[in-house]
Amino acid sequence: MIWNAFLLALREIRRNLLRAFLTTLGIMIGVAAVVTMVTLGKGATRSIQDQVASLGSNLLILRPGRGFSAGTGSGATPDFKLADAEAIAHEIPGIRAVAPSAQRFGSAIFLQQNWSTTGTGVTNDYFSVGNWELAEGRLFTDAEQEGGRAVCILGETIRAKLFAGHDPIGRKMRFRSLTCEIIGTLKPKGQGGFGNDQDDVLFVPLRTMLRRIWTSASAQEIPTIFMSAKDGYNTDEVVADVTQLMRQRRNIQGNQQDNFQIVDTKQIAQTLSGTTQILTALLGAVAAVSLLVGGIGIMNIMLVSVTERTREIGTRLAIGALSREVLLQFLVEAVALSSLGGLIGIGLALGASIGLSNLMNLPFRFEPEINLLAFCFSAGIGVLFGYMPARRAARLDPIEALRHE
Repeated sequence: MIWNAFLLALREIRRNLLRAFLTTLGIMIGVAAVVTMVTLGKGATRSIQDQVASLGSNLLILRPGRGFSAGTGSGATPDFKLADAEAIAHEIPGIRAVAPSAQRFGSAIFLQQNWSTTGTGVTNDYFSVGNWELAEGRLFTDAEQEGGRAVCILGETIRAKLFAGHDPIGRKMRFRSLTCEIIGTLKPKGQGGFGNDQDDVLFVPLRTMLRRIWTSASAQEIPTIFMSAKDGYNTDEVVADVTQLMRQRRNIQGNQQDNFQIVDTKQIAQTLSGTTQILTALLGAVAAVSLLVGGIGIMNIMLVSVTERTREIGTRLAIGALSREVLLQFLVEAVALSSLGGLIGIGLALGASIGLSNLMNLPFRFEPEINLLAFCFSAGIGVLFGYMPARRAARLDPIEALRHE
């Protein structure tokens, strides 16, 4: 009986294709909007997670001051010392690697080419902490690190800007007042978690930076310490241990505020992802309103259809059709309309999601659950808004229906 009702519904849809299309247009738009918004939201969340993860594995950043604009060389807030980094490495059991660093902004120059970039003084541990991989060349030797030699390693952006068509290994370039030999290049990492180009960087040994570029009062002072927590360790506990150690080493008494901060990139990723998910849910909810509008459209058209087919309904009832069979016929027709609109909407959403993901440089993530949910919801709209017209058709009096003009 259901199959026959379905065939009858398809026949009625074919007889009025334009009206069926206009009826389901609201469902199509609603399903397409919901699925597209959720898919793009999932892609944005994944993009944020990947970008923050690319900064480093279990990365913690120790900086002087209390805010992002505080510290780092301001007279009121002292920088860290190299001994602080060594103490963290030896006394905190949850730390895998420690990488003190200092950076300066300046011009990188090779022959007639120049490029404004950031030069960063690091130890070899920095490349492990930050998940950097060599494309070619090598890292710093112990002698280069201890002696503060004039050598450097380039990010992909600088290599492309200054050495297009040339092999930079073994060549010399200038950064600010330092002329350094290029010993390696790094594989690209792309955009960072805050929209910055991670590949637009030049690395030199930390002591080279402190002695020849940083120009601090002491070659033992550093503004930033990067730390990587061991897998399996709770980063909150590691942060608490490092905080306690730094308070001791910086002579901060009981009730005094810390004059440093520890940034946990995992918490940043979770916060940003949570915000993105909330926005995605809100946008999806707004888009879902159009599904209700589409449902009202289906109800209106089905009421018109009942009026147009009153004599047909009367004939069926007069020759023995049961009221529930008439109810089922019109209900199946409403569900078929809404389900068809849902399928077309999912197809539109798939194309729109792929196109917008490429345009916005977001990863495309096909979510079977949201597509299935959108289809089921569209079918449910057909049941909800098609029941009243179907009930009205089933309750018609056969005699009155046959008299209808």
